Amino acid sequence: MTTRDLHEMTAAALSAGFAARTVSPVDVATALLDRIAAHDGKLNAFCLIDRETSLAQARASARRWEAGKPLSPLDGVPVAVKDLLLTDGWPTLRGSLTVDASGPWTVDAPAVARLKEAGAVLIGKTTTPEFGWKGVTDSPLTGISRNPWNPDKTPGGSSGGSAAALAARLCPLALGTDGGGSIRMPAHFTGTYGLKPSFGRVPAWPLSLFGTLAHVGPMARTVTDAAMLLDIIARPDARDWYALPPEDGFADGLGDSVRGKRIAFSPRLGWAPVVDPEVEALVALAADRFIELGAHVEAVDPPGGDPTDTFRTLWWVGAATVLKDIPPDQRAMVDPGLRAIAGEGAAIPLADYLAATQARGAYGSAMRQFMEDYDFLLTPSVATPAFDAGQLSPYADDGNAWLGWTPFSYPFNLTQQPAASINCGFTAAGLPVGLQIVGRMFDDRGVLAASRAYERSNPLHERPPPGH
Repeated sequence: MTTRDLHEMTAAALSAGFAARTVSPVDVATALLDRIAAHDGKLNAFCLIDRETSLAQARASARRWEAGKPLSPLDGVPVAVKDLLLTDGWPTLRGSLTVDASGPWTVDAPAVARLKEAGAVLIGKTTTPEFGWKGVTDSPLTGISRNPWNPDKTPGGSSGGSAAALAARLCPLALGTDGGGSIRMPAHFTGTYGLKPSFGRVPAWPLSLFGTLAHVGPMARTVTDAAMLLDIIARPDARDWYALPPEDGFADGLGDSVRGKRIAFSPRLGWAPVVDPEVEALVALAADRFIELGAHVEAVDPPGGDPTDTFRTLWWVGAATVLKDIPPDQRAMVDPGLRAIAGEGAAIPLADYLAATQARGAYGSAMRQFMEDYDFLLTPSVATPAFDAGQLSPYADDGNAWLGWTPFSYPFNLTQQPAASINCGFTAAGLPVGLQIVGRMFDDRGVLAASRAYERSNPLHERPPPGH
């Protein structure tokens, strides 16, 4: 088994190799840590590597597999953790110079706790914009993260470090969070797979300061791997009072067909002002693929109109909440863009905030009723391919920060529906494009099955970036 073989292996293949004793968790962790050391300098996907701890976890996993007593199918499989999620023993700095690195750091977020209980090897923590506030990944603390397909381009955000690590074969699995598209946008930009599960499917604690817009979910290179990860992180945790009743077996049923399924296809949601022509063309071809797979696909726009103002109000107030406890003498250290929207958010009247929550309810109700007629809704994941790293937007400033190029993602944070991004091709410049598959509320299993059906029909899904 060569080092190249190890870093190319999926989580499912690693699990099977551990069971057959043809692969060692120690060899895998060593190979990936060496690869991170060799390649991450130009990508900046990781903000923390603790080689000793990761290898100790791998050695413990190897002993369990040798004894025939693994804790789960993911025992020994390396997983990267986004640096918004608390991790006992490792600082969670959230991309901010204002967080005290000395801690104490003695608590695991629910998803991290479940991974440790399952015997996974935590391979490191991945970069995020400050407090996860925007759709690209750069911060005052960690600098600019870059896209493995083209290091001049952004990997997206806010789970950009996790997505870049996956695309560059630095890990097979990663945790992401998604408050306005932060799993799906970087999956689109990096050609990986990311699922924003139904709100509450993956327990979260503490609750995000952006409130019930924020989800925790799996990121991977394949749908099967993402489903395996969801099986672990969706296990219950009493700290999250929003958590849904426990459900597992997401990796089961991935062979289900989409034949006969009713699918809505909306290339612009009826209102998106600008969509890159190459993105639009590739997503249309992907919708046609579902017809070939036997689904009934109808071009139709969902109701509710443009929810940008609703989301903007809620997100901007969330930003103000993030900054309210930062001492005035530290405010200058905060990302200027975050300071700007937080200032605007602090000025939003309470009546306007309450009106936005009412508008959100109306929008979610309209979408819930629309989905009674359809099993899935297909859209682009993002309106544009990856743009230059270090930019907030490829468009002229419109006062909406990163919302101009993300019209397809944040609507489904408002509605809390499950939504995934899966690669559906590449632009002429070789940049990935994602198809978004949105499901009915609570139908995470269906979204995974539809994703897998498309993935099986799409030979591009495992294509590695150049040089990796």
